[in-house]
Amino acid sequence: MSRNIIITGAAGNLGTAVVEKFKREGYHIIALVQPNKDEQVEEADDIYEVDVTDENAVAEFIKEYQMQYGELDALAMIVGGFAMGSITETNQEDFENMFKLNFFSAFHLVKGFLPIMKNQKKGTMLFVGARPALQLEDAVGKLAYAMSKKLIFDLAEIVGEETKETSIRSHIFVPSIIDTPQNRDSMPDADYSKWVTPTDIAESMHFAVNTPALQNTTFKLYGEV
Repeated sequence: MSRNIIITGAAGNLGTAVVEKFKREGYHIIALVQPNKDEQVEEADDIYEVDVTDENAVAEFIKEYQMQYGELDALAMIVGGFAMGSITETNQEDFENMFKLNFFSAFHLVKGFLPIMKNQKKGTMLFVGARPALQLEDAVGKLAYAMSKKLIFDLAEIVGEETKETSIRSHIFVPSIIDTPQNRDSMPDADYSKWVTPTDIAESMHFAVNTPALQNTTFKLYGEV
């Protein structure tokens, strides 16, 4: 029987690593990518163009998923965004953009798939947090980003409380600086060897999904930064 995992942001640096890891481990990969971007995910079994920040688009995808696949083993919510901005530099539009990318991109999927997982009494939700949401000294100059990611921690915890009598699990992965080409370009003088790699995070996600003893765990993947 296929083990199904949905991976959002599957064409990005982290998404690609998560796709490759779970594919090697025998999962059926359902990759979600941005609409009209012609994004390719070579290792995916099926690819859907879905704007995960759009509540109606996600609802339509969930209907399609139920007809095509039925059960869901894991949901990896990787879509997100980053922006700088201090208190005085941040406006309402900045908050709305960050909340849309970092919170609603996960919330719409949680809202839709939680009833499915409750019905099957199992499943794992994988969230991506951020260190500035845990350590407020790191949030200085990143206000909207940090606060939008803080909501992810709250959402994951509430999901854990709502499903504590089941085998549904909710894990958060908190990287510091991820070693990506974009981050290297923006910080050319940094010591990349101290950064966490997308592969490290993907390995941790697979471990979490396949370790039932772990219940609603926060994985701090800070490297040496």
